[in-house]
Parts: sequence; structure tokens; C-alpha cells
Amino acid sequence: MSRWEKTLFPSADGRTSIHVEKWIPDDGQYVGILQLVHGMVEYIHRYDDFARYMADHGWLVVGHDHLGHGESVVSEREWGYFGKNPSDLLVEDMHTLRTMTQEEGRPYFILGHSMGSFLLRKYLARYGKGLTGAIVMGTGYIDSKTTGLAMTIARMEGRLRGWHHRSGLLEQLSYGAPYRQYDLSGRDLSRSWLTKDLRIVKKYYSDPKCTFTFTDNGYLGLFEAVRESCSPEGAAAIPVELPILMNSGQEDPVGDLGRGVRKVEELYRKAGIRDLTVMLYENDRHEILNETDRETVYADIEKWMRDRL
Repeated sequence: MSRWEKTLFPSADGRTSIHVEKWIPDDGQYVGILQLVHGMVEYIHRYDDFARYMADHGWLVVGHDHLGHGESVVSEREWGYFGKNPSDLLVEDMHTLRTMTQEEGRPYFILGHSMGSFLLRKYLARYGKGLTGAIVMGTGYIDSKTTGLAMTIARMEGRLRGWHHRSGLLEQLSYGAPYRQYDLSGRDLSRSWLTKDLRIVKKYYSDPKCTFTFTDNGYLGLFEAVRESCSPEGAAAIPVELPILMNSGQEDPVGDLGRGVRKVEELYRKAGIRDLTVMLYENDRHEILNETDRETVYADIEKWMRDRL
């Protein structure tokens, strides 16, 4: 069994208290530390089952709610809003939690899912030194022309309507062709893009913390992270000796049904990453930690980490 704790730290925005959760092996002993970076329009406690599994296998696990998410907001108006220089704020908060948690000589891994995967890829280019490994989960590739257009729209709307404006246009642009085979509304649970586990899909769409619309500011931060993480310059800035695991569902629309993940793999191989592992899970959708074969995914991640101690 594991123990669960929560705490706070001051955000890089200078005004927000960031909510942190920690899962600790019951005996207090651990082989290493895993930091979790959650995705867009969700929150860290959705990772409770996975975090408890890792803690039960001897890992200390920590994670926080991003600005604009979960318990790190004080009002519904702040959902999906980050602040000035939005993606930089999120990356700096990730680094604050790491500096709070990392211990001399102790193995330290970071896992980022979905939006968190793009933030992690940006983070690795800036702060990748000193990590034992990184797990880039549910990621994808979008070309700079597309992200540049999306950022232009986000800036125009933000300046015209205010940065807290919630844009239906940007939301529509974010869900392109790979999503068309799926239900994005929660009305047809069996066709959800998230997972084949109907119980989890139903819970997700009944949770206000998972069903709000991003602000223009939030979308700008997302597109900033995507553009930087998908650039050759961003890939080249990652330490080549850092082990990276990229794992996604083969049917994940964020990864363009596997094709986008392979593009990121190509980007990283060209950048000279020496220890790069790619795992695509057949028939799995976006949230592989919530998929029907999640115990296999959990075990694969834990083994990959142990192999790099």
C-alpha cells in the first residue's frame, strides 16, 4: 500500500498557489522519483490508480495541477487560463516541483501526457540535464505552419475579446481529421476518443473539471508548446544521452493514429537521441493509462524505468 499527501507551492505567475499530490511507498523507501505532468482539461488526481501502482512498486510519485486546472484555480473563470507567456509559466512550474522534489543521487523521471507531453518536450530542451529518463505519452506532431496560424488566431481573439474569452473556433481547429471517427461530446461512450473503458469515459464527461472550454490564453500556451516541441531546434536542444520512452495508443488521434508519433521519433533520431524507445499499443486510444489493457501499460513503464536505474 502507499500513502497519499498533498501540498502547495507558489506558481511562476506570482499569484497562484499550485496544488501538488504525492504518493509515497508505505515503508517510506523508494528506488527513484517519478513526476507526472497531466494533460489539457483534466487534473492530477485522475492519475491516482497509476501513481498508487508505481508507489506500490517502490517509486515516489509527485504531480501538480497546472495553472487553470483542477485545484490550482480559485474560480471557474480561471479554468483554462494560464497568464502572460503561458507555456513558459507551465514549464517553470514543472521545474519548481522538480527542484522541490529531486534528491542528490536519486533517479528522477518525468512523465508527460497529451498537452503534458508537449510541455515535457519543451521542458527537456530547457531543463533536460540531470534527469534519469522521460516518458512522452499521448504525444503527436503538428507542422509549424499550422501551429503558427493557430497562434495568430489565438492572439487576435485574445486582443479583441480578452484573454479569458473561450473560443469555439480554436476548439474546432484543435480537433482535425484523425478525430472524425470518434465521439468528442460524451454522448456515445463506446466511440469516445479517450478510452474504450466506458466507466472512465462516463466519469470524465460528468466532471466539470474535465469539460470546460480553454481560453484564448490557454490555447496560445498549448500551441506555443506544440510549435517548440515539434521543431528541429527543440529536438536538438534535448540532451542526446537522456533516455526517452514514447508510448501512445495506435488509435490515438492526438498522435494521428500512430503517424504523428513516428514523426516525432524521426525528429528525435535525427537529433541524435541515443536511447529512444517507442511503444504503440494496438487498438488503444488516447488515455493509455485508462485503457482496458492499462495493467500492461503500467508494467511496461515500470520495467522501462527500472532498466535505466
